[in-house]
Amino acid sequence: MLVSEILRIKGHTLFTATPDTPVLDAIKVMVQHDIGSLVVMDRGRLAGLLTFREVLEAVVRGEGAVGRTPIRELCDRAPLTAGPGLDVMELRRVMLDRHARYVPVIDGTTLLGVVSFHDVAKAVYEEQSFENRMLKSYIKNWPEEENQS
Repeated sequence: MLVSEILRIKGHTLFTATPDTPVLDAIKVMVQHDIGSLVVMDRGRLAGLLTFREVLEAVVRGEGAVGRTPIRELCDRAPLTAGPGLDVMELRRVMLDRHARYVPVIDGTTLLGVVSFHDVAKAVYEEQSFENRMLKSYIKNWPEEENQS
């Protein structure tokens, strides 16, 4: 299974912000849409990724207040990215190695979507479940061997 197939199934809805967006506004978007990340775009290009991890770090640093701090001050400016042709199992390995929960999917300079670790786990689970059903069906319908006397 490829990353592009995950995006096809989950859809291409994107939530983005600019580097100047205040963190509080970003949090409101994340809460309203029940998402764990926002892609930071600057003049049509990926400028970073803001996840709940960076938000929580900012809350701790500000002792509960994030105020009007711009996203650029806390977002990951070099997030892990993936191409649409990447195999999901390889993406899963890299996400585990880098502790990445969200990965922007980019084709050239075009942002196609964001894949979460949940999306990857769901895709792997569904693919393995399908294979298990097919194998069980195959075994159940195994042809009987002819009696060779």
